[in-house]
Amino acid sequence: MKKLLQSILLSLVAVTVQAQIDQPKEISTTAKFGDYTVHYNVFHSTDIPAKVAEAYKLVRGRDRALVNISLTKTENGSTSLGLPAVVSGASKNLMQQKQALKFIEINEGDATYYLAPFVFNNEEVLHFDIQVSADENAKPMTFTFNRTLYTE
Repeated sequence: MKKLLQSILLSLVAVTVQAQIDQPKEISTTAKFGDYTVHYNVFHSTDIPAKVAEAYKLVRGRDRALVNISLTKTENGSTSLGLPAVVSGASKNLMQQKQALKFIEINEGDATYYLAPFVFNNEEVLHFDIQVSADENAKPMTFTFNRTLYTE
């Protein structure tokens, strides 16, 4: 009876631990630098409508994605929309193969943001190193993040 109770208890602990391991991790999408906040995300190129991709000369495909970067500033409790900035960066995979990111500026009137297209392999883990400056003379705000990408 004691062995049966221990087995049940051990099974319950194992299931609980596995449930905790399977919990989704929170994905960060901002980096704060004083009054500035850099917003970033990665998304599939197929999420962009064909006409928009054509207008900005972006190639859509299952193995293509985009890094999106925008910079905002909070002053006196008010946060700006995306500001013009100097953005650069690179990605590297687990084999340390590096791919420079070439950002294009998208200006939509009051908001400016930056897109960098890149190619990836299914289930590829990519490490992104990004530098953002409020202007050419400002010290860059540097941050890193990782994403696992899947072809659709």
